[in-house]
Amino acid sequence: MKSKIIFTQDPKSASIYVMKVFPVEVPTIWDYFTTSENLDQWWAPKPWKCETLKLDFQPDGFWRYMMKGGENEKHFCAAQFHDITKNRSFDWTDFFTDEDGNKLKEFPEANWLFGFTGVQDGTKLTVNIHFSTPEEMNQIIEMGFEEGFKKGLDHLEDLVRTRKKFGNHSL
Repeated sequence: MKSKIIFTQDPKSASIYVMKVFPVEVPTIWDYFTTSENLDQWWAPKPWKCETLKLDFQPDGFWRYMMKGGENEKHFCAAQFHDITKNRSFDWTDFFTDEDGNKLKEFPEANWLFGFTGVQDGTKLTVNIHFSTPEEMNQIIEMGFEEGFKKGLDHLEDLVRTRKKFGNHSL
């Protein structure tokens, strides 16, 4: 049975809080958020696919990626990393880009803080996402962010459960 996802919007503070518990230890979940081969497996909600163009996981580094839809639609995005505490937390500023990595001004950027905490059942992931205004938050929500992010997190849970069941070997 999948663990519950808590997804709370706070229009007053223009923020979103997400929490989910995964049935594996922190280093496993950390790797799924910090390595391109793992991010590409789950970051985009099905039927979309994520493809990392470049990942430089260090303070001031960037993750540039493309999400590709079933009918060959493409959306380009980037995240700039800030503070990183291995197996504990990291934050980034996330934004949409054009194919060359230039920020698209018609879409809002958001500041994300990811937290990873060991708990009895595995790893509690917390994500705090902050926007400049409630309108910017609503723009992303109206684009289907809540449903898409929840699908991605549930797919990640499926991946880690399979990995736990069959070990670290490729299937």
